[in-house]
Amino acid sequence: MKKMVLMTSVASLMALQLQAGGDIAPVEPAVEIPEVHEHAESDFYVIVKGLRIAGDSVHHGEAVLDGDSGYGFGIDLGYRLGHGFAVEYDFSYAKNTVSEIHDGHVVEEADGKYYTHSLDLVYTYELTETLGLFAKAGYEYEIEEIEAYHIDADDNGFIYGVGVEVAMGHDYKFVAEYEHSTIEGPRGDSLFAGVMFNF
Repeated sequence: MKKMVLMTSVASLMALQLQAGGDIAPVEPAVEIPEVHEHAESDFYVIVKGLRIAGDSVHHGEAVLDGDSGYGFGIDLGYRLGHGFAVEYDFSYAKNTVSEIHDGHVVEEADGKYYTHSLDLVYTYELTETLGLFAKAGYEYEIEEIEAYHIDADDNGFIYGVGVEVAMGHDYKFVAEYEHSTIEGPRGDSLFAGVMFNF
């Protein structure tokens, strides 16, 4: 009788083990992990900036026109081509004081106004996720007005610039830039500082 009870117990245990060894159903995770999407910059951007012009000296007939430093503003409209390259249309307005000099003596002072348009190619090298260095070159058209000297002229040339951009958020950056122009006049080179908006 004991042998019969023992054999029945062993058979029951073996049957239980066989049932436990079946396929295991996959367990779904209780918490869903959100997907991470990287923020991509827009192809279009606009830069609004203030500027300071250095002023320069240029011969005008028998006189020398000596431009003082001055101030103004500018706006750039840009489109990113990819691989760090972009094209920009730039407009700027600046104003300074221009002195007319004869034989080393200042004869008269007047206001000079400058309206500048340019089409540029820009290359930006990203040092980090928030810091980039850029260089630009382009064709420039400038209108120069000095009413007191009866000057209302236009000229064209090339501009070369370098600058830095610092990301302040997903949609905007701080931009600082230096530009040199081949156009000779009392305006001189320019320093810019402003904000880039992506849209």
